[in-house]
Amino acid sequence: MTTAPILEVRGLSARYGEVVALRDAELTMREGEFVAVLGPNGAGKSTLMRSIIGLANATGTVRFRGAALKRDPAAVAAAGIALVPEGRGIFGPMSVAENLQLGAYMIGGRGPDYERRLARVLHLFPRLKERLDQVAGSMSGGEQQMLAVGRALMADPKLILLDEPSLGLAPKVTAEILESLALLNREGLSVLLVEQKAPLALKLAGRAYVVSNGRISAEIDPKEITSHGDLARYYFA
Repeated sequence: MTTAPILEVRGLSARYGEVVALRDAELTMREGEFVAVLGPNGAGKSTLMRSIIGLANATGTVRFRGAALKRDPAAVAAAGIALVPEGRGIFGPMSVAENLQLGAYMIGGRGPDYERRLARVLHLFPRLKERLDQVAGSMSGGEQQMLAVGRALMADPKLILLDEPSLGLAPKVTAEILESLALLNREGLSVLLVEQKAPLALKLAGRAYVVSNGRISAEIDPKEITSHGDLARYYFA
C-alpha cells in the first residue's frame, strides 16, 4: 500500500558565507520509512539535515505531512520532528533525568503522557535508567549518545533525524543504538539517518540517498549494494 509522504524537500540550497554547501536537494520520505543519507566527508550531509529544520541559511521548500514546515526549532518540534545532532548536544552539567525532561519541554514538559514516554526511553536504553541522577557529561560516549536519542524521543516525534550517531563510538554500541531505532521504525516511527558507516546504515534502511559535492547525486536500493565498489560508484560519479 502506498503511503503519503511525511517529508518532501524541494530545491533546498544552503551556503556558509560565500561557500555553497548544498545545491537544489530533492528528497521524499513516506510515513514509516527508514531512509539513509550517505556520502563522503564534507559532501553536505549534515548541511542537508540542518537545512531541513532551519538551522542553516537555506532556500527551497520543506513540507511535513503535507504542510509547509516553518523552519525554526519550536515549530519543528511542535510539528513532530526531532533532531539528534552530530556531537550529541547533550547538556553535560545536568543530570540524565534533567536532559530527558528538557526533551519533552517543546511539547509541554511534564504532561499527562510524560511518564509513558519516559518509561519507553528507559526500556530502550536500560543504562539510562541506572544513571538518572548522574551528571550527563560524566557518562561514556555511547551512553551520551543513548541519552541524545532518548531526549529526542521524549518529544514523541513522528520523524527523527540522526546526524552521524556512530561518530566516535565502538561498533557494538553503535549497533545497539541503531537497532533500537530499527525497532521504533517497525512500530511506525519514520527515521532519516545520516551515517558514514554505510554498510550498517544500508542494513537498516529501506532506501538511501547519496550526497556528493553538495548535491543529492543518487537514490539507491540498499539491496543492490553488495560491495564497497558498488557504493564507490555512486560516491564518485
